[in-house]
Amino acid sequence: MNLKAMLMTTLVGVSAAGAEVPLIPRDTLLGNPEKASPKISPDGKWLAYLAPDKNNILQVWVRSVDKQDERVLTQDKKRGIRYFFWAYNNQHLLYMQDVDGNEDWQLFGVNVHTKLVNAYTAFVDVRTGVVGLSHKKPDEVLISLNLRNRTLFDIYRLNLSTGSLTPDTQNPGDVTSWDVDHNLVVRGAYAQLPSGEKEIRIRASAQTPWRTLFKIGWEEEVGIIGFSEDGNKAYISTTLGSNTDRLVERDLQKGTETLIAHNPHVDSHGILMHPTRYHIQAVSYDAGKPLWEIKDRDIWADFEALKKLDDGVFNLISRDLDDKRWTVASERSDGPVKYYLYNRENKSATFLFSNRPKLEGAKLSKMEFVHIPTRDGLQMLSYLSLPPKASGQNLPMVLLVHGGPWARDNWGYDPQVQLLANRGYAVLQVNYRGSTGFGKEFLNAGAKQWGRKMHEDLLDAVKWAIQRKTADPKKICIMGGSYGGYAALAGAAFSSDVFACAVDIVGPSNLITLVQSIPPYWKPMRATFDKRMGNIDDPKDRELLQKVSPLFSADKIKIPLLIAQGKNDPRVKEAESQQIVEAMRKNGLPVTYVLYSDEGHGFARPENRTDFYARAEAFLAQTLQGRVEPLKGERISGSTAHVTVLPAKPPAKPQK
Repeated sequence: MNLKAMLMTTLVGVSAAGAEVPLIPRDTLLGNPEKASPKISPDGKWLAYLAPDKNNILQVWVRSVDKQDERVLTQDKKRGIRYFFWAYNNQHLLYMQDVDGNEDWQLFGVNVHTKLVNAYTAFVDVRTGVVGLSHKKPDEVLISLNLRNRTLFDIYRLNLSTGSLTPDTQNPGDVTSWDVDHNLVVRGAYAQLPSGEKEIRIRASAQTPWRTLFKIGWEEEVGIIGFSEDGNKAYISTTLGSNTDRLVERDLQKGTETLIAHNPHVDSHGILMHPTRYHIQAVSYDAGKPLWEIKDRDIWADFEALKKLDDGVFNLISRDLDDKRWTVASERSDGPVKYYLYNRENKSATFLFSNRPKLEGAKLSKMEFVHIPTRDGLQMLSYLSLPPKASGQNLPMVLLVHGGPWARDNWGYDPQVQLLANRGYAVLQVNYRGSTGFGKEFLNAGAKQWGRKMHEDLLDAVKWAIQRKTADPKKICIMGGSYGGYAALAGAAFSSDVFACAVDIVGPSNLITLVQSIPPYWKPMRATFDKRMGNIDDPKDRELLQKVSPLFSADKIKIPLLIAQGKNDPRVKEAESQQIVEAMRKNGLPVTYVLYSDEGHGFARPENRTDFYARAEAFLAQTLQGRVEPLKGERISGSTAHVTVLPAKPPAKPQK
């Protein structure tokens, strides 16, 4: 049966969950936003934002702050621009772009007045990172490039007007990231040692030698957040002496520390620093929903005024150098993001736009945060989203596993969650052990636990959902991307009795080949992989990693499997998907494999994104009987999907 026929067939089997709620089109949920990310220029005169052009490609647009004279600045031809920022000269907007998802990011700049685009780092097989900008040197940017050595990043000084690149700081061979002060001087370095230990190094100026500020074990987390205005103090996040991070101010001459903020339950989530005086004004924590702790009374009245605007959670996006105007975002879990221009002088806010106005008033799912216990006594902050108007009991459920694994799920609007909930599924997102944000003990509890206790945590979450009668035990799918894709494959290979199906998006199937094929610029971080995953050069660790690699248990997979991969993925190579698809073929097991030829570690182009979720909808509906929006044709127009469907091999006939 072809995809279109399958979609039309499964449409009949509508689940009662959410049946009264209108079907929201995929493109409304997953396509490009109409407008997003407004950022004010340093001089307060311009607003720049993202919006699609007539070809539905995201571009950078600009308008005067007090006029509706919007115009498009960039002319990206394919992938669209997703991240941009103002240079302090108020003349250039800077943005990053790669080629078809290869993550070899290059830096571009567009002149606000002439629309002239400069490709500042047009190198092949080289990756660019922005390390520092400062209003004190408005025409300069410090960038990192692995131009000299593909495994190491050196620092270069870029002049925006001339485009000239000048070497600034050379990597000694072990530095993975750099820290810059407000005079655009490289002052800090984060080094990864072969032993797994880490060093934070500091220097007083570009002419003075480096010295070790901290030398810590792999299980600790310490990093420089920024520097004071005079450069004599550093703001540091550290777990030394505590489980969760402490934010401290360290006097670099005296060696003394002053505590700024600390939450004993969760790590800091965001830092707000004054744009010119460079002191910390607020710290946010996320123990379910983000909350700000004010450290500077000067902004207290502003935060109180913003709280009264609407019922969303506010986040400051940008501010001008005079600190008179801010752009802020108001986020809800069950609605689009709203953006405002806030005036500090009269404490008033002007509504700018919603990123998805078609969702205003739509019946969306509210994200509820819950705590789920593990079998060995840990508590996992998790998020449960139920279909609108659903009974909340015995629902088909998708266990949606986050990537990383050294990352976390957060509260807020999630288009993937809303699509699944609208189609009738309960969605459970779990911050399993190894997730970040909950202290070093919870993070380190995941060391060498891929496919072991980290997998058990997911099974414990499923058990919790069944016991509270949220989930129908016969209709649970495991789904995720990156590490979440690995978790989906592990669920299929190791727990086919728990899950009805699995969806793997750019997930590794063999942890040994995953480590062997990491990008060259990840090699200095190899020691971290050895400690947190396992060392493939150690016989015991290698045996462990092989045991928990789904590829070697592919013959145990008894449930339907959907795999999606980007051909140019530099992190999880195409071979990771190909080899398990081939193993499924040899074992006569069914699998659907979708390869996107112009994508990397995830799907940036909206045509590919909506194409994949059309296939995921149909796949889930076959097993879980959810709702489906029919796909018109074999693929979304403009998608580069190449689909391989391997049907189950019929059982051999008994010989006479």
